Amino acid sequence: MKGIVCQEIERFELVELPEPVMGIGEAIIRVKRVGICGTDLHAFKGNQPFFSYPRILGHELSGFVEQVDDSVEGIAVGDQVSVIPYMHCGKCVACRNGKTNCCTAMQVLGVHIDGGMRERISVPVTHLIRTNGLTLDQSAVLEPLAIGAHAVRRSGLRKGETALVIGGGPIGLGVMAFAKYAGARVIAMDINEERLAFCRKWAKVDETVNALEGSKEKLEELTNGEYPTVVFDATGNVRSMTDAFGFVAHGGTLVYVGLVKADIAFNDPEFHKRELTLMGSRNATKEDFDHVLGAVESGNVDIGSYITHRSTLQGMIGEFEAWLKPETKVIKAMMEL
Repeated sequence: MKGIVCQEIERFELVELPEPVMGIGEAIIRVKRVGICGTDLHAFKGNQPFFSYPRILGHELSGFVEQVDDSVEGIAVGDQVSVIPYMHCGKCVACRNGKTNCCTAMQVLGVHIDGGMRERISVPVTHLIRTNGLTLDQSAVLEPLAIGAHAVRRSGLRKGETALVIGGGPIGLGVMAFAKYAGARVIAMDINEERLAFCRKWAKVDETVNALEGSKEKLEELTNGEYPTVVFDATGNVRSMTDAFGFVAHGGTLVYVGLVKADIAFNDPEFHKRELTLMGSRNATKEDFDHVLGAVESGNVDIGSYITHRSTLQGMIGEFEAWLKPETKVIKAMMEL
């Protein structure tokens, strides 16, 4: 079968790969869609933590079940599925407490172990979501949207609260959509006016703020000087993540959804004075995937305009570097097999 391997920094290669071997409790999935995410972009450029080469990228996956272990129930040959790409151990302290998304031995497809940029992959049935009522595109983007849904759930955001989401990329957009779905008033912040316009159109945010144009004063104006009670930073940018401390209301919560390969410092007296809560939000759980599935099925989250660029497996290598450039205006690129 054919697949794409990231052999080293900035070098993809289309190769012939061995067929996957189906283990106990697993299914062979014919991959039909692979969403391209920031993790893939960072891995290609050598900026992704917890990463080694060579690696088959791709963790936003949908396809059809081709084979399934005879002992398995609930999944059948021919089912359309979305893949939960976070392979957890089920035994560690995090897993025992229901936090499978931050397992101490986490193996994420396309990051720690080979992912889905190939024609077929073997996946534990426990990590498959049946999506027979969705399109293949919708099935593939459950994963990035689940990351946003998890961040919102983890934050404890309540209906009627004001939330600020910093970063209008695919993950930030998912946070905005599910903060709105939770009934919050949502403010989007980014440095790109076109991206902010997309936040208004797609995520239906209530207000937008350009981070380059007096953002603190604008937030004061929009919140009567009180600031948002929950702030999500989905930028993966040190400066933004540091500045975000100054945007949170007294008694509020700051959630880091983005990941950066660096240290972050903050002023402790100010942090203490506001009695802030600082959270990390990593990956998602099956509960979050189910929540997103319901929102997509009900029409509350639109996938159509979220996907802006497409390629084939064979054509992806030639397209990938262009997707890194801001002028191509990529929101979500999708590979079709």
